[in-house]
Amino acid sequence: MATPEQTETKPKGLNLAPHQVLIRPIITEKTTHLSESRNAYTFEVHQQADKTQIKDAVQAMWNVKVVAVNTQNRVGKTRRFKLTKGVTKNWKKAIVTLHSDDSISFF
Repeated sequence: MATPEQTETKPKGLNLAPHQVLIRPIITEKTTHLSESRNAYTFEVHQQADKTQIKDAVQAMWNVKVVAVNTQNRVGKTRRFKLTKGVTKNWKKAIVTLHSDDSISFF
């Protein structure tokens, strides 16, 4: 028989604060349209943050109810820097859908 200490699950990822999970909001024409039509907001997030950490961070920072979180790992592109080739950094994007009664105002 398992004791309560053995059945307790520990979080797998890093223990990040909400301001460490969300790096910045992504504000473009496409994301603005997405926020107006589907009540979904786009953020650049920490590479090792998972969906539950992103959901908890958005709810803690803006006091809103998150319905869904979709994530994408964006691969860096090859770029030229004068005579040498370089690569932009890899980053993670999260699209957070809010409850229809909630919204986030960045400005």
